[in-house]
Order: sequence, then structure tokens, then C-alpha cells
Amino acid sequence: MNITEKSKKIKEFANEIGFDNVGIVKADFLNDEKENLANWLNNGYNADMQYLENNFDKRLDPRLLVENAKSVIVVIKNYFPENQQLEDTFKVSKYSYNDDYHTVIKNNLHKLFNFINTEIQPVKGRIFVDSAPVLEKAWAKKAGLGWIGKNSLLLTKKGSFFFIGEIVIDIELDYEVIDYKSFCGNCIKCIDACPTNAIVKPYIVDSNKCISYQTIENKGEIDISLKGKFENWIFGCDICQDVCPWNKFSEPTSNQQFKISDLLQNMSKKDWKNLTVDEFNNIFKGSAVKRTKYEGLMRNINFAEQKS
Repeated sequence: MNITEKSKKIKEFANEIGFDNVGIVKADFLNDEKENLANWLNNGYNADMQYLENNFDKRLDPRLLVENAKSVIVVIKNYFPENQQLEDTFKVSKYSYNDDYHTVIKNNLHKLFNFINTEIQPVKGRIFVDSAPVLEKAWAKKAGLGWIGKNSLLLTKKGSFFFIGEIVIDIELDYEVIDYKSFCGNCIKCIDACPTNAIVKPYIVDSNKCISYQTIENKGEIDISLKGKFENWIFGCDICQDVCPWNKFSEPTSNQQFKISDLLQNMSKKDWKNLTVDEFNNIFKGSAVKRTKYEGLMRNINFAEQKS
């Protein structure tokens, strides 16, 4: 089997197990990202996420993560839900509506990795889903799966509600030569819509001001200067995606594990404020919302209620 046949079989199986698109690129140094990452960190836009300052070189070079790495297989999976929360309630990001994407995507990537090992040839490699020093959006762009929007997220002609995952392996394959140009044009709707002005300029997000950072990663007190600006978001934030014109073309996911649960869909503001620990554990069992813990979620609810 030559590398073209190997690559074709890998892509076909990736689609067969539910990934919406897949691209394969050479495992190499992301030279174009070096200066951008350094500037972002030097400006302190990573807030107190100091782990992002670690492994700088590894973030730019997958060959430092996987010995003898040759190829990066990048997949995306749509998670846009057909049904959403009530209109006037506290809101969580759509990616957290049901099962934790880390687990779901990783499980499917393990299927793909096992397929490569058994049906293509024995390989060594690693699987990544937003849990290691890998610049996922940069690799997805390089693999021809989309472009980087002005909100710094991966955009496609079917929107931006996609999870990204990678397999880095030690065999050579056919590589994409697509350089997906940006289709954002002069649009700045995402920048204008951000209530905390977290998108400080096109493609640059200051985590210190970002609702997603404040409601998930920030374990201390929420910045008081952001009071009255959360617009009912209590876990993550989808504002810059919801206003993006390309997300008008989002199609509902076929994956049951990403569809909103009945309990979450019907929760009113009163239900959120009266949420007990047991209810929290029941409703968000297996959900990414568990990351913020019950105390963190109640902190977010209390803050979101405050006026500026």
C-alpha cells in the first residue's frame, strides 16, 4: 500500500466513524505561529493560565511531542445543537450541552488510531484533544479545514461550532497543500458584539476580559470591572460565534452525545439559582460544566446577576 492509498483509507475511515472533515499535514515547525504566540504571551493575554507559557517549543513543533513524528492527522466534528436553552435564562456554551467532548472525540480518535495500526501498518503516536501543548486551530488551518476568524476561532463555510482533534504519528502520508484563505472580509461583528471587549484587535483575544476564561479557568474572584457585562453567560460564552454570519450555515449535529439534555433545556433562571449539589451532579454528569465545580458555577450565577 503506497502513501496515497494509506491516506485515502485513513480519511475514509475517519468519515465513517463520524468526523465531518479530516486533513493530513507534515509534522513540522509552525514557524508562522512563533511570533504570534510569543507576542500574545508577552502581552499577558493568557491571564493566570501560566501553563500556556510552558513548553513553548513543543507547542510549535509536534516532533518534540512524538518521537520520529512524520504526520499530523487533524479532524473536526460538528457540535451545533438543533435545540438550545430557553431564551431568558442563564447560559452555558453549546459545547457543554451534554457529554464532555474531550472523552467523545478521544474515543473516536482511538478508533482511528487502532484502525491505522491494524489496517494500514503498525505506528507509534499520540492523540490530542485540547489537553496538551498543541496549537489545534493552527494545525486545522494548515490541514485545509478552515481559516482563523477575527475571534481567533477556526471558521468554515459551515460555521465555527466544531471540535478539533489530532493524531501525531511516525509514518509519512500524503499532505494537504490547501491554504484556506480567510472569508471574513471586512466583517467585525464578533469584535463589536463582545460585551467585555475581549477581542482587542482582529485575531487577538485578551483572556483577562474573556467571559469564557472568567467563568471556567479563573478559580479566584471575577474581575469586578466586568460586572454587568456577562449577559447571563455562566459557563463559557458563544456571543462571538452566534453573531458570525458564517454560523447561519451551521447544521444540527447528528451526534446524540452533543445534543442538549432535556433537564438543561428547560432550566429557568429560578432553577439555576436554586440548583443543589445533587442536581448539579445529576444534570452535568459527564459534561464539561463539571470543570467549574458547583461552587464555581454558583459564583458565576451570582456575578452574572449583578448590575454594573
